[in-house]
Amino acid sequence: MSQNKTISSDDPKAVEKLQAQLDELRKFQAEMKSANAHYRKHKTMRGHSGLDNETAAQLDQKIKDSFSWQQQPYPSFKLQNNNANIRRIEKRIKELENKSTISAQDGWEFDGGSVEMNLECNRIQIFFDAKPDEEVRRELKSRGFKWAPSTGAWQRQLNGNGLYAVRQLQCVQANLTKDGSDICDHNV
Repeated sequence: MSQNKTISSDDPKAVEKLQAQLDELRKFQAEMKSANAHYRKHKTMRGHSGLDNETAAQLDQKIKDSFSWQQQPYPSFKLQNNNANIRRIEKRIKELENKSTISAQDGWEFDGGSVEMNLECNRIQIFFDAKPDEEVRRELKSRGFKWAPSTGAWQRQLNGNGLYAVRQLQCVQANLTKDGSDICDHNV
């Protein structure tokens, strides 16, 4: 049975786990580059660090029997795929670090309800004082919000797209805050 290695954004140790995964990918990238450089220089894997002669001979034979575009220990597509994974994880770590600056106080009240950032559930929740009319419900659904009877709120995942979507909803916009600034300008 395979283990699930997915790292959920709402995991409190997500950044640490992603950083460990990133370190492993970087280490593997350096290893692949080193092996390819050794093979280009010596035309054999013998003498490469961490390989005994028998394993090196097997790798040499495998490389020799490969297609012409794979005549190296690690074909270029493996290096490119690994590099793409490194960039993807770096981007995800940056997004999670930015998300960690969001606080529960980043919600706001509007005429007829409130918007809350529920960090424990990793959700943006919109609470209405009364059942919203059909047009408002249609707008919520079009922006990816779902009705959650268990919480009595319209909600969606707390991420960059969710923050953008809640800012675009006309039904939850307040005109002005107490200090006179536009509510849409706050850093959600």
